[in-house]
Amino acid sequence: MNPAPIIGLLDSGLLDNGLPGGQALLARRFALDGDGAVVETATEPDLIGHGTALASVIAERQPQAPLFLNAQVFDRRGVASPAAAAAGIRWLVAEGARLINLSFGLTQDRAVLAEACAAAVRAGVLLVAATPAMGPRVFPAAYPGMVRATGDGRCRHDEISALDGDRADFGANPRLAAHDRASGASVAAARVTAALSRLLAAEPGLDNGEMLRRLAAAAAHRGPQREHLEGRP
Repeated sequence: MNPAPIIGLLDSGLLDNGLPGGQALLARRFALDGDGAVVETATEPDLIGHGTALASVIAERQPQAPLFLNAQVFDRRGVASPAAAAAGIRWLVAEGARLINLSFGLTQDRAVLAEACAAAVRAGVLLVAATPAMGPRVFPAAYPGMVRATGDGRCRHDEISALDGDRADFGANPRLAAHDRASGASVAAARVTAALSRLLAAEPGLDNGEMLRRLAAAAAHRGPQREHLEGRP
């Protein structure tokens, strides 16, 4: 059996640090101390449920149990500092993540986050970042080398759309009936991460470019969602 790809989850954590159908290899929490420095500690329970919901999305329909690295960076308000997020990304890369799900967006660019993402891309890690369908661009999705994912209402839960647009590369269903803690581009990004992890589980030797080409080739829909709604081909 092929080894499962290691998925980095940068979010609010995992409930009890584990999931039915998936497992956490390692888990660390990154947060700012009173002096503004990033500290690394043991994880705490996922009090907001966002990370647990997204991990469930990634774990479903997997050919084998996914292996998660859990970087807990969001607090109970759903807030994370750019420095803590950057530290989490660096830790995920160092621990062997092949894919990293980034279901968050900052309205302002932050050098520390940009540098961590650029280093991960150079290391050959695929970073799947959520981006809203409308409004101002967000970071990290706007950084070079990101796999940008957004919600696409045309898609069923098991479908991906190839958008290849200025805002997003792929779309996926943004709704999650089993949870009320996550929706929109966050869920869509997790579904794109899941699709990429299935490709890697089937063929671990695929490089990033080939994975993205295959995902686009298998897309159920192409082009922006608005063209579909307007009845255009």
